[in-house]
Amino acid sequence: MDGGMEGWGEGWMDGGIERDREGVEMREARAVVYDREMATSAATSVDGYLAELPPERAAVVAEVRQLVLNALPDGVEESMNFGLIAYEIPLERYPETYNGQPLMFAALAAQKHHYSLYLHGMYASGSVEQELRTAYAEADMRLDMGKSCLRFKRLDQLVPDAIAAAISAVSVDDYIKLYEARRQR
Repeated sequence: MDGGMEGWGEGWMDGGIERDREGVEMREARAVVYDREMATSAATSVDGYLAELPPERAAVVAEVRQLVLNALPDGVEESMNFGLIAYEIPLERYPETYNGQPLMFAALAAQKHHYSLYLHGMYASGSVEQELRTAYAEADMRLDMGKSCLRFKRLDQLVPDAIAAAISAVSVDDYIKLYEARRQR
């Protein structure tokens, strides 16, 4: 290791390759962390995804899946995308996405140590997110949520009515408007 170790606290450059403290290429290190944190699937159908899971985990995903399907606004379709169950606005309806993929409205996945319910429609609308937070507080339940990802380990950690309300609160047209407004920032 020569004197070219700029920013040693975070990593350093070696011939144009960013390396961590142990000299591992940062791109490789990030991939390893990603693999440990998020389980993905190569299934091409929801039934195939559920069949990959142990029966007790498949039962949880199936129940949350039904909750989501019952609450989805018209115009959102279920598919497998990005290794998880995706609820998307088809390209036929909205083709101008940044990545050429259908516009993700919500998603559901069984991770290695928990389940994730991604509520992008809710995240795009601050008032809907606040209503979900309020419902959890009123139920005296802990809400484990990032920007749009609601994490849970058991079904009894969910407030189904509040989740259904959050999913159904944003129409496809409103979600597209919110999405476009965020992209213009």
